[in-house]
Amino acid sequence: QVQPVESGGGSVQAGGSLRLSCSAPGYTSSTTCMGWFRQAPGKEREGVATIYYGGGSTNYVDSVRGRFTISQDNTKKTVYLQMNSLKPEDTAMYYCAAQLYTLQNHCRVGSQFDYWGQGTQVTVSS
Repeated sequence: QVQPVESGGGSVQAGGSLRLSCSAPGYTSSTTCMGWFRQAPGKEREGVATIYYGGGSTNYVDSVRGRFTISQDNTKKTVYLQMNSLKPEDTAMYYCAAQLYTLQNHCRVGSQFDYWGQGTQVTVSS
């Protein structure tokens, strides 16, 4: 499988918005789960949001629910993470990951993922 490739990171002031993109052309099955994760310096990696291709169901960590939106574009084989009302505590390296041949109820932020991108940095200043 081809590794997912993230883009769209950058620096923004608190309250601003960014949209991350994850190109995943090798992942098209309806049993694919795509996820966004983040890791801040000195902290453990945490799941941010997931989306299940078969039906589009989503799952979010509590700290981003209502501010972040994960979506998919099947034509472009791309997954997006729209991040609004950004806070300094959202500063982290953000990773896209794929879980293949899985069930919808296994597509959650705490699940194990198989393929990982290299990450894109998001920095939010106060």
